[in-house]
Amino acid sequence: MTWFELENVAEIPSPSLILFADRVRENLTRMCRIAGSPERLRPHVKTHKIPQVVEMMLDLGITRFKCATLAEAQMLARVKAPDVLLAYQPVGPNVVRLKELVETYSSTRFSCLLDDEEAALALSNAFTAAGRVLPVWLDVDVGMGRTGVADPDEAQALYALLTELPGLFVRGLHGYDGHVAAIDLAARTADADAAFAKFEALSHELKRQGFPVEERIFGGSPTFAIHAQRAGLELSPGTTVLWDQGYTSNFPDLEFLIAAVVLTRVVSKPSENRLCLDLGYKAVAAEGPPPRVQFLGFGDVGFISHSEEHLVIETPRAPELGVGSVLYGVPWHICPTVALYDKAVVVHGKRAMEAWPITARGRGLEGEKF
Repeated sequence: MTWFELENVAEIPSPSLILFADRVRENLTRMCRIAGSPERLRPHVKTHKIPQVVEMMLDLGITRFKCATLAEAQMLARVKAPDVLLAYQPVGPNVVRLKELVETYSSTRFSCLLDDEEAALALSNAFTAAGRVLPVWLDVDVGMGRTGVADPDEAQALYALLTELPGLFVRGLHGYDGHVAAIDLAARTADADAAFAKFEALSHELKRQGFPVEERIFGGSPTFAIHAQRAGLELSPGTTVLWDQGYTSNFPDLEFLIAAVVLTRVVSKPSENRLCLDLGYKAVAAEGPPPRVQFLGFGDVGFISHSEEHLVIETPRAPELGVGSVLYGVPWHICPTVALYDKAVVVHGKRAMEAWPITARGRGLEGEKF
């Protein structure tokens, strides 16, 4: 049997998300090795959203975490993660929701990103009124054009304001270079260096002006190993925990293991060389054009159509398979695929042994009216 084939596959319904616990643990070990120590890591939990995976990280000595939603932040707090960054600027009711998390989970140190004066004032007012102080980070746009302050003068002015606002405490700078995605390592390194140079220049200027820049967070998974060579940075890989086909194809220099697959079955054979699978886009992320999944041990296939509950493929190997036959697929993008499932079937050795709920796949918090 190959590494992905399950001894008790007949017990597993399809479609299912399958996690290989030994491979997850190995990826976490490799993350720590690349970082140099677990203390440098602030892994993003948006890829897996699972408390048991966080507990594996805590066991390795990882204490700082990053998340994108308040549900993910609550999931982290419930397993007593010591330090949680909401890598998102809270606006509207999310200001109060964040404050309530801070008040409810006293053993976790929450913080968030800011890139806007009005958002900063709203947070300041809310936490001052509650008699609390929220740590915050200035989000720096280093070239992605999504969030953060791009202009150095505006960044310095906002940082200065954050140091003065009551109810807030500035921990430092945050930068994400998600636009750096060259397949060639030399080109990716050059692009990562250019993005970091903007970040470093702002950091030096703020320190020259006498502002404290105590901590700095930079990068994501594609540039993780590059920035690990820079001293004084917290590193935020995320997809490295589970890996996927997109990263396997685009970043061959990063040697992480596929630790999650989708299990699907043939539900119909519309013609001699065609198979219809129960892997619609409610079971694997439909982001981007096909192929959205790579079938392990099966070679290349033609993707004919993809709908809510069906995926039709074409392959000369179709006659080998009957209705009910099992295929194992590696999603092109694992993060949104995980969010499609309520639970993951967890494999220890060669057998599926338990299910882990994907606790933070939604966005609501316990007890909320809306």
